[in-house]
Amino acid sequence: MSETLKNAMANSTPAPVMVAGIAIIATRCLSVLMLANELGYDEMANFVHRSAQAWDSTLIFIASQLIFLFELRCAFTLLRGSNRGRWGYVMAQIIVLGYMLMASVGWIYPEIFSIPGETNAQIIHHTLMQKVPDALVLLLLFVPPSSRAFFRAR
Repeated sequence: MSETLKNAMANSTPAPVMVAGIAIIATRCLSVLMLANELGYDEMANFVHRSAQAWDSTLIFIASQLIFLFELRCAFTLLRGSNRGRWGYVMAQIIVLGYMLMASVGWIYPEIFSIPGETNAQIIHHTLMQKVPDALVLLLLFVPPSSRAFFRAR
């Protein structure tokens, strides 16, 4: 067991916070593994190559990797009881959701991480459905009284 999880358990981390932190780590890591499995090596290399063709695509690709790492960092810090980790995760979700909605509707180019759809309502619906797990994690971090007390005491 890692030191972070040992320290988190020793400090009596509430169950909702522990579940939320582990869920963030698990969903992010599993999504990368599933994407790599689905695309395969050649298609992943092609995606990186296409992303590096223009500056704007490269910046969006690098920003996506930084947000991925930032979300993982937030998960580990909130397991230690840092309120900054909780609010950092909220900010990351707002940025990701905002970009996905704007890129999918066609307001921002390039549309590397856009959701296909025929109408704007359909696009917004699909985008919001993809963010349901993250919304549930946020509920675990903000709604239960034990979670609020845990972060307030720190």
